[in-house]
Amino acid sequence: MVKLKCAFIFFSAILLSGCLYPEERKVENAIPYEEQLKQVQSAVDKFKEANGGLLPIQTKDMKTPIYQKYPIDFNRLAPRYIAEPPSSAFESGGDYQYVLVDVENNPSVKLIDLKMAEKIRDIKLRVKMYKEQQGYPPYEDVLSRDLFTLDAKKLGVKHALTVTSPISGASLPLMIGGDGDIYADYRIDLADCIKQSKKDLKPGAEIQDIIWEETPFVPAFSVKYTVNEKQEPVFLENDMKQE
Repeated sequence: MVKLKCAFIFFSAILLSGCLYPEERKVENAIPYEEQLKQVQSAVDKFKEANGGLLPIQTKDMKTPIYQKYPIDFNRLAPRYIAEPPSSAFESGGDYQYVLVDVENNPSVKLIDLKMAEKIRDIKLRVKMYKEQQGYPPYEDVLSRDLFTLDAKKLGVKHALTVTSPISGASLPLMIGGDGDIYADYRIDLADCIKQSKKDLKPGAEIQDIIWEETPFVPAFSVKYTVNEKQEPVFLENDMKQE
């Protein structure tokens, strides 16, 4: 009987630990790559110092969007500066591409969520097929100048046209530009980052960088944003090019 009571207390403690500390467990599971980011940053810094300021990046076309322009080349880092690419990296079968931002001033290691990229590629292909058949893109509603929502029914998609934010876990709507490209709407994440940064942003100024300044991720597949007088993120209409 005593053994039975002890077993009950033991399993009850396990169950309670999962209920009493949900936030700590959530944070731990949400950022398993935090230490790996530090390791890669250290490797990049050492490579730069040993190679006269050169960076261990893959060569990309000049037209490549800025947040995707500087992917880290782990072949140049391993094994001298890092034993191997981290488990979270695409090169090791992970879900993230490691990239550099602010390469001129302070090269910093950040991430692109490849699950988001895969979803966007799928929708892009569907849009291309629809346009080839119908002669025009599957526009639905106007969001801003040269920016529209997509008609899911026309694309044969039953679920919502969204991607999951690696930052907040929120569903970010997908949009289509007048150029036919597909973008994610980052206004939810931007609003959170603005509150977190406590910066007083100037209406008309671009604000996308605040995402990588405040989080481990770059806003890949983004249009340009600014803020209104209430410090709320809005589309920057004078240039809708992808970042």
